[in-house]
Amino acid sequence: MIEPFRVHIDDEVLDDLRTRLDATRWPDELPGAGHDYGIPLARVRQLAEHWLTGYDWRACERELNAIPQYVTEIEGQRVHFLHARSSARDALPLLLTHGWPGSVVEFLDVLPLLTRRFHVVVPSIPGFGFSGPTTRRGWDTTRVATAWAELMARLGYRRYGVQGGDWGAAISRLVAQAAPEAVVGVHLNYLPTPALEAELRELSPAERARVEHTNAFAANRPAYQLVQAQMPQTLAFGLTDSPVGQLAWIASRFDEWTDPRSVVADDRILTDVMIYWVTRTAASSARLYRESGPLTGTSGTPVGVAVFAHDLNLPARPIAQRRLNIVHWAEYDRGGHFAAMEVPALFADDVTTFFEAVR
Repeated sequence: MIEPFRVHIDDEVLDDLRTRLDATRWPDELPGAGHDYGIPLARVRQLAEHWLTGYDWRACERELNAIPQYVTEIEGQRVHFLHARSSARDALPLLLTHGWPGSVVEFLDVLPLLTRRFHVVVPSIPGFGFSGPTTRRGWDTTRVATAWAELMARLGYRRYGVQGGDWGAAISRLVAQAAPEAVVGVHLNYLPTPALEAELRELSPAERARVEHTNAFAANRPAYQLVQAQMPQTLAFGLTDSPVGQLAWIASRFDEWTDPRSVVADDRILTDVMIYWVTRTAASSARLYRESGPLTGTSGTPVGVAVFAHDLNLPARPIAQRRLNIVHWAEYDRGGHFAAMEVPALFADDVTTFFEAVR
């Protein structure tokens, strides 16, 4: 059963949030530390002050509720999703999947651009946002992909495209494995390409530098990944009890992973943080790092790749082509890890170009 959904957070929850923000116990900071020890105190204070005195959650609720939203249950887990249909008669269904620390908010600015040509479905990953916390073990990327294939079948979509970055990139590739007869193409804006030394010798210096960076990233996992993979429950006590703790944990990723020339509005960041806060999904979203293993398997489904210059890991095309059926490759000198938020027009144009070619 698929049921309509509207976002509405009780006043008591918002009053409690304001009380907690107003009573924040701030940490010390070394003089001149900058970003050396993490997100700077001044940046978090600035965001928290805006959250308390200037940010309008009710306006954000109205923006979200202007988009048709629904919930359903798949494998015993609630799944929330946006479903924005196109007026185009030949519109292709398109499934967009967010990552961490993202949410459906990642795609708010590209929806009006994409619905010119696509019926767009944007689910909240189980354990994230309005899908709510997961209630059992085993919700890894493979299981999410299987759930997405089921969701699209329930919506009556027999042929569709998939798109994602971050966790959404892994999940999108796995949807193509789960439903190869349905997925017409996979568009990715994140594609790490680790490689062996023998493969490195065949690359240009620029491509080799990309792969070496990716290899180092994989060998020395960043602190946020290690914490979320090894002790998601311990971390969640602080993030679930302290709104400023949740804010700092998420805002640090936006500040570090965004192209310095891009402008992601603080209100957008705060709406993303709010969704984690009001749904209490700090623990369950982090569990995806513990549950999920390496991405394995192959698919012959056509793949399009958009490379944004300031992303975490930049792929090397020769390595990618050995593992995937790459039919579209575009590189941009702007944009970072949150491309749909940072450069929505570029993002939407690349997605549209790819699917117009493979549909």
